Amino acid sequence: MARNQPKVIVLTGVTRGLGLAMAEKFIELGHTVLGCGQKRDMIENLRIRFRPPHDFAALDISLESLVEPWAARLLSSHGVPDLIINNAGVINQNAPLWQVPADEFDRLMDVNVKGVANVIRHLVPAMIARKAGLIINFSSGWGREVAADVAPYCASKWAIEGLTLALAEELPRGMGAIPLNPGIIDTDMLRSCFGGTASRYPSPQKWVEKAVPFILSLNSRDSGKQLTVK
Repeated sequence: MARNQPKVIVLTGVTRGLGLAMAEKFIELGHTVLGCGQKRDMIENLRIRFRPPHDFAALDISLESLVEPWAARLLSSHGVPDLIINNAGVINQNAPLWQVPADEFDRLMDVNVKGVANVIRHLVPAMIARKAGLIINFSSGWGREVAADVAPYCASKWAIEGLTLALAEELPRGMGAIPLNPGIIDTDMLRSCFGGTASRYPSPQKWVEKAVPFILSLNSRDSGKQLTVK
């Protein structure tokens, strides 16, 4: 994937944290961002700030009934994306596994795992037909190691690692799938786990200064590699 050529980038979880920071940086660098998120007010703000060809939609990626028509619309109006970044994710409230309510566990898996599969299911076939494009699924350090009180989140990110590595084996030459650990960043999600100590880590705005160039440097030769933004 050539770093300097303008790209069409599908980005989930675009309304806050890393997703919002990435959207802003990609657009600053001249790329087209097709984003989605659940917060309608934030989506409206993005639509006002960034006019077409950028495209922002309010939807829940865990619901295939919403992802399917959204993906079809993007393919029809913007063509096949060059890059998909599955960034959207949620985390459980700190608690031992047996204390995590079933509905909270289910919601986490629906977003973090099923949501990624939904996006892939409805966008990747068009990329395969073109035999070009990259899928980056955001993982975590907790997708390769574990910690107490975040077992559901760990499970979801270990699932993303396996799903992505298997996908890499299935794609044709010229394409790639990469599980990417973004590192430790001061986001709302981290604050829910770390509390005030999250402020010791870089902000999303600082993180994108190294993360976005790194992401844009990736290509099909990186497929199947478990990478980390450093």
